[in-house]
Amino acid sequence: MLILVRILVAALLGAMTLQSAQAQQPGGGSGTEMAAPARKGAVQSPKERINAWTVGLAGGQLEGAPLRLASEISRVVDDGDNLHVLPIVTRGPTENVNSLLYLRGVDMAVINTDVLDEYKAQVPNIQQQITYILNLFPSELHIFVRPEIQSLADLKGKKVNFNTLGTAAAYSGPLIFTRLGLDVNKTFIPHQVALEQMKSGGMDAVVFITSKPVDAFLKGRWEGGFKFLPVEYDDRLADYYLPSRLEPADYPALVPEGSQVPTIAVPTFLAAYNWPRNSDRYKRMERFVDRLFSRLETLQGPGFDGKWKSVNLASKVPGLERYRSAQEWLDRTPAVDESRVTGGSPK
Repeated sequence: MLILVRILVAALLGAMTLQSAQAQQPGGGSGTEMAAPARKGAVQSPKERINAWTVGLAGGQLEGAPLRLASEISRVVDDGDNLHVLPIVTRGPTENVNSLLYLRGVDMAVINTDVLDEYKAQVPNIQQQITYILNLFPSELHIFVRPEIQSLADLKGKKVNFNTLGTAAAYSGPLIFTRLGLDVNKTFIPHQVALEQMKSGGMDAVVFITSKPVDAFLKGRWEGGFKFLPVEYDDRLADYYLPSRLEPADYPALVPEGSQVPTIAVPTFLAAYNWPRNSDRYKRMERFVDRLFSRLETLQGPGFDGKWKSVNLASKVPGLERYRSAQEWLDRTPAVDESRVTGGSPK
């Protein structure tokens, strides 16, 4: 009898293990992981109804711009049971590539352009799996230093924090520093901790890569001499990055009136997994794209992040195809006012 019980328990555990393993398969599947949209006239349970038109959007960390924009997208496209976007807190735009490729329930992600170069070796067909919906905003490089640091050269051998692993700063920061020839003592701890260490001299600099302005610099109290270092744009940075600047309007207490700090920016875009056209997940995304593009004007209005005003629907992401339903929306909407469709001139 005891042996029979053990056999039954082993069989049950095996079935549970198989079910768990199947649930952890990479996101690039058939699109059937979530409840399918119901057939017209069919009676749905509450579980089916809430899942039928839900899509997942990997944003970033709480303090970053990607999650803020993901939340605003969710607010604008929300249509009750007809469309529900779930903004997801993640480790950041770098780790979001993993989320988009492998995490169940993730249909879209906010990603930085320079991250894809590394994944081309790991995932040779990544350009067939990841597409783009639209360019979002540039993430500016902020190199914030203690008073005794006067130039980039002064950072050599110094202790510099790049935030936690998986964030944009932790990936792009060391890559940019290598291109600039800066050999520093890298740390990867939460920026909130590193900023406190800077005040006591335990940290020489922190590197943020996110859309300006950053709350930590706006709300923090800094003694005279704490500052942003200038980074000049040149050929070493021309493949993935854009020239930018930090201005008094961005950081009134840190950038003197009448001056500016040159820096660079990492373009950020809204990516989508390339679901097969006949899949349920594709149908969800098709509805999402239509609602997002149709309501861009709302996002560019009062009450939303000012970065939406510069979003250009016609702007392309080098090396990637546009998500099929997004391109089809643009192709069939020639009569819409040009400024509303593009948010300005295509790049």
